[in-house]
Amino acid sequence: MPKGFAVPRSPLGRAAINPPPPWHYSSEVIGVDFWADPVATAALLPEGLSPDPATNGHARVLFSDSQFTAQDDEFLDPARYQFREVRVLIDAVWGETAVTYCPFSFADNDAALSRGWMQGLPTKLGQIAQTRSYAAWSEAAAPVSPGGRFAASASAHGCRLIDVSVTLDRREEDGRSFFERPTALLRYVPQLVAGQQHRPAMHELTLLLVENVRTVDMWIGHGFLSLPEVRGEELDALRPLRMNFGFRCGMAYSVEDLRVLQDLRD
Repeated sequence: MPKGFAVPRSPLGRAAINPPPPWHYSSEVIGVDFWADPVATAALLPEGLSPDPATNGHARVLFSDSQFTAQDDEFLDPARYQFREVRVLIDAVWGETAVTYCPFSFADNDAALSRGWMQGLPTKLGQIAQTRSYAAWSEAAAPVSPGGRFAASASAHGCRLIDVSVTLDRREEDGRSFFERPTALLRYVPQLVAGQQHRPAMHELTLLLVENVRTVDMWIGHGFLSLPEVRGEELDALRPLRMNFGFRCGMAYSVEDLRVLQDLRD
């Protein structure tokens, strides 16, 4: 009898693309905080979510260079479980709860892609790169200090999709305050059976439940974001009208649970 938390299921269960939760992540994060056209951000929200009237148009782009583990020291298999990712987050509300929503996401690893789909992230395969900081000083070390400069980019199918850069200014003591809003996601699986393709097999609004969130060395400063128009993508609709700031930090968190907010098939 085949076993395994995820496909492919196999006699021993070792072929599964991902182990069962809890999932633990450690990341270096580079991002920018900005305002886009409120009409564009509102158009991306699924049923069940509404624009936040207090911050309508507010968005973030988060790049992360990450390492993953579950219960079997998966971090010692970096070829499978190191990955880089970028997410776009826009402000919204569910009822009276302030949330963010992720309409676009890219990752460079199949296991990360699979975990994203399980959670409701609309992750596509891409090529992600970001500046790293190193302890041994040289002109290439990218020190985390005033004036330190960092950049990140995402590409897919030979096209550059996202470019960000950050010049650090000052350190923030309370880094967790930058990530107070929980993230709402959309788990959507289309139906392929003829005559039923108008009704998806799964269509549910969810809330990602993260635990043990830690941020270290949160720095903010000047941020820059470019979202060029690319065939087959719609990221350029979120071109910034006004930049707020750029930031860099270390982050760790765990994922073990998911809350279904609404079954949208009804």
